[in-house]
Amino acid sequence: MLGSMDLRLTEYGLSHVLFLVLFFVLGKSVAMGKRGKRSFSHLEVLLIVLFVLMTCVSVGLAVLIFVINNAERNSGPTISAPPRSTTVTTRDSVVYLIGVGRADCTGPLADAPLMGYANADQVAGGLHTRQYSRAFIVAEPDGSGRVVFVSADIGMVSQRLRLEVIKQLKAKYGDLYRQDNVIMSGTHTHSGPAGYFQYTLFLISGKGFIKSTFDALVSGIIKSIDLAHQNMKSGKIFINKGDVENSQINRSPFSYLQNPDAERSRYKSNTDKEMVVLKMVDSNNQPLGIISWFAVHPVSMNNTNHLVSSDNMGYASYLFEQEQNKGQLPGQGPFVAAFASSNLGDVSPNTQGPHCINTGESCDNPNSYCPVGGAKMCIAMGPGNDMFESTRIIGEHIYSKAKELYGTASVEIKGPIKFAHQWVDMSNVTVQLNSTHTGNTCKPALGYSFAAGTIDGVGALNFTQGTVEGDPFWDAVRDMLLAKPSNETVDCHKPKPILFSTGEMLKPLPWHPDIVDVQIITIGSLAIAAIPGEFTTMSGRRLREAIKKEFESEGTPGMNVVVSGLCNIYTHYITTYEEYQVQRYEAASTIYGPHTLSAYIQLFNNLARAIAKDTVKDLPKGPEPPFFNQSKLIVLLPKNPVDKTPENMTFGEVLQDVQPLYKLGNVAEITFVSANPRNSVEKMEKHTFLTVEKYENVLRTWKIVHNDASWETRFIWTKGAQGTSNATVEWYIPETTKLGIYRIRHFGHYRTLLISSIPYEGLSSEFEVTGK
Repeated sequence: MLGSMDLRLTEYGLSHVLFLVLFFVLGKSVAMGKRGKRSFSHLEVLLIVLFVLMTCVSVGLAVLIFVINNAERNSGPTISAPPRSTTVTTRDSVVYLIGVGRADCTGPLADAPLMGYANADQVAGGLHTRQYSRAFIVAEPDGSGRVVFVSADIGMVSQRLRLEVIKQLKAKYGDLYRQDNVIMSGTHTHSGPAGYFQYTLFLISGKGFIKSTFDALVSGIIKSIDLAHQNMKSGKIFINKGDVENSQINRSPFSYLQNPDAERSRYKSNTDKEMVVLKMVDSNNQPLGIISWFAVHPVSMNNTNHLVSSDNMGYASYLFEQEQNKGQLPGQGPFVAAFASSNLGDVSPNTQGPHCINTGESCDNPNSYCPVGGAKMCIAMGPGNDMFESTRIIGEHIYSKAKELYGTASVEIKGPIKFAHQWVDMSNVTVQLNSTHTGNTCKPALGYSFAAGTIDGVGALNFTQGTVEGDPFWDAVRDMLLAKPSNETVDCHKPKPILFSTGEMLKPLPWHPDIVDVQIITIGSLAIAAIPGEFTTMSGRRLREAIKKEFESEGTPGMNVVVSGLCNIYTHYITTYEEYQVQRYEAASTIYGPHTLSAYIQLFNNLARAIAKDTVKDLPKGPEPPFFNQSKLIVLLPKNPVDKTPENMTFGEVLQDVQPLYKLGNVAEITFVSANPRNSVEKMEKHTFLTVEKYENVLRTWKIVHNDASWETRFIWTKGAQGTSNATVEWYIPETTKLGIYRIRHFGHYRTLLISSIPYEGLSSEFEVTGK
């Protein structure tokens, strides 16, 4: 670089000298011309010629150096090179139109069950961190290609949620945003409100259809896309990859060991440690956003938690956005950071591994079974001392690696934008296993080990993982109360012993979906496969490899394939054929039978081939999924009761005040008379249940330093008798807090017989934060 700089200075110096000489000669000539005609001397002609030649050489060398330097900056040996591009370019950079948007999609914080663990006792009772929908739009300037990727802090995307979002997008934008160019992905937090599904199994486990949850998610997702659409600007996308350490374990290692030795020997770990990062910047290289994919379950917050939380992946988003949007409260600021799910099916963040909680001994065995107490005592924890600390540690690991990869990303994504989508009846796919044999997928069914749960959250009864034989008692109960599986379904799912034959259970509505989305979008050399469930580690590897090979075989080499999880519809788990044979939880939850993965590989290969050969228009659309009338959906959550206060008290009144003095690292705590937070859900987007405020001496005003989306605060709601309740606000005072005078405020809405939502607020006494 120094040599190049010296060369440039020399070039510019010679040109400058020659310019002065030429200026002198021409000036002299003009001056002489006033006195009479004069021809140039031989010396003057020579100097003019030299000037022209040196100018040409200088310009040529400058252009050559510019090209070489930019080629060096754009080299990236670890990331696949892009295919040929038809996208508009400026110099050597690809110009896309990029839009990013973020919107709150938090559902009800009270009474609603949390989605993920299927634990009837795990009902929301407050807020840890908020849920957000984060949308990214990438388009070619001429409009020939446009795609949307949404990552939402929810357990998974339901079919009903996706269909409603697409319906509203069509009403607003016409055919701009559709089934085929919009991907919706859930981070898979297990601490978001349930109630946004339409199939019976999920309705039963989530207290039925909860309209306030559904509406909050639809509204938040739509608004995030609206913001991305409104904020589109010219920009560039860079890709980077790297391993995240000390953040995951395989929670079904005995299933993983069933995969062929030769296949396992190709990988260093029984989990995918690789993180993929997309860095988005505008045409002036100013940051716009990041999408990161990494495989880990957001179950650091365990099944004893009652606070709505975006868990470890949400905390990584929080840290990245707070870093980029300095001085802004959480959820504010232009930079958007999404940490999306991948093939996390058998991957746990509870890195201390499974232990018997009654004896402390390891229960890392094929059945996750404890000698005393059985399977329900085998639970994984860590790395922290409690779930909040574990969430923080794992979230920080994920954020730190993403920040490093974002900062060093230099390989630019270039090329056209394409996409392909189909609906498929997954209960009836014929799979070509080899040149002579075929297999079939099955009607949906769940095995016995589904009821066992996992080491991240055990089941309510003492079912055991790895069960390959049914039990006469439970079979009889099933046959009497639900439905007896047909012989065809039993044979199709072998060796899974069927606990619930959900594909044959149709009342009051079907218990599981048959019609499933499969979808791929490509942005230049990046292919995003939208998978409708939880692929295990090896399943994800096989799918990625198959898609990559399909692109290569059709003349599109060097594709970077991302497996994006929990997209568009939820169909539980997808294991390999070999993992399926030992029937741990993930295999028992592979609802379309032992050939499910092979079917998906076949279907996604078809999409990749169509994109590579530009024959997407020839793909059959497939059978459209149902959208059941809301009146037919089960509703089990009663309406909010009328809120009441203790005698002679008002809403927002302080029950237990703060202390007058706190030191850094302490917890400031206050309890108010409150109302049910469900009354506020329709106002959630512009509402906070709490603020922490600092008194600014110079301006003599109170400044909000934290709200209920802040990591440092917790909002805990407790239901009392006869319609009474209270709310506790906790502020975990960071070591970096500025010393001074503070106060805490609480906001809410109460319900009367005639009015459903009346605002109230409460205020703490002032208190001082001092150093240690």
